[in-house]
Amino acid sequence: MLNGEKVLFSGMQATGNLTLGNYLGALKNWVTLSDEYTCLYCVVDEHSITVRQDPATLRKRARALLNLYIAAGLDPEKNILYYQSHVSGHAELAWILNCFTYMGELNRMTQFKDKSAKHADNINAGLFTYPVLMAADILLYQADVVPVGIDQMQHLELTRDLAQRFNAVYGDVFTVPEAYIGKVGAKIMSLQDPAKKMSKSDENPNASIYLMDDPDTIMRKFKRAVTDSEGHVAYREEQPGISNLMSIYSAVTGKSMDEIEREFDGRGYGEFKTAVGESVVDLLTPLQARWKELDADKAYVDGIIKNNAERANYMAQKTLRKVQKKVGFPEKVR
Repeated sequence: MLNGEKVLFSGMQATGNLTLGNYLGALKNWVTLSDEYTCLYCVVDEHSITVRQDPATLRKRARALLNLYIAAGLDPEKNILYYQSHVSGHAELAWILNCFTYMGELNRMTQFKDKSAKHADNINAGLFTYPVLMAADILLYQADVVPVGIDQMQHLELTRDLAQRFNAVYGDVFTVPEAYIGKVGAKIMSLQDPAKKMSKSDENPNASIYLMDDPDTIMRKFKRAVTDSEGHVAYREEQPGISNLMSIYSAVTGKSMDEIEREFDGRGYGEFKTAVGESVVDLLTPLQARWKELDADKAYVDGIIKNNAERANYMAQKTLRKVQKKVGFPEKVR
């Protein structure tokens, strides 16, 4: 807890381009959460290099992502928006926590197995110890809550185990974080395969709406979205394509599924797809305009990067010094 508020930590990787699913499922909710918590929103660029990255592209995408945080409505004065690589405490704490993590625990991580299958030519130690760095991300700031999806719950459980294990040896050092249980962001599925989530790494360019897609591209992708032959707009398990489009329309407009069904009763899929596309264009147009302003104002963004890194470092060093003292590292001579 900081200044009477609970601390919340979250972040996104600077790989690929953010999709509408990333925005509606997470980023949009982050703005609301910043009214309730002291929030740190990290660009997790250290996690990104478990897979080989082109250096220039990674730097460009990291900055683009930070700009998107701000363009989406996250106030850089109120929230701490920063690069993971600008706070050395992440890596320093991760090494200490590595020494409190059992091989068996990491062997059980399903995400390691999945990523190893996808990147069989580069199964590196960083990929294996990725969850320990994630634990360091969270524990470094004494985070009380962490918004996580189902695919990250296993990592959060490891984080809790490590905090409790360390505390059992050295006393009350780490806050044991809880999963954020609140309003769940919309789960947005692929426009071409509604059985899987919309992903920034999808090989099919028509499957995902990217936050920086222009209006014509957005409308074209929605018009090509997979539907069915039933011909009526209804939120049913038997109509996954239409149900996904309804989820998007609902998340953007705030209308309930019943309201959407009534609105499009007797109207064809073509009309519905157009309405969904137009609502998304209206949503993203101001975000894109703000992003372009930020991209053009290098000095302003550089100032945010510097100031927010200093704020994050200040918090991180308080925890790190405490941990280093507990494990027996010599104190620095000042």
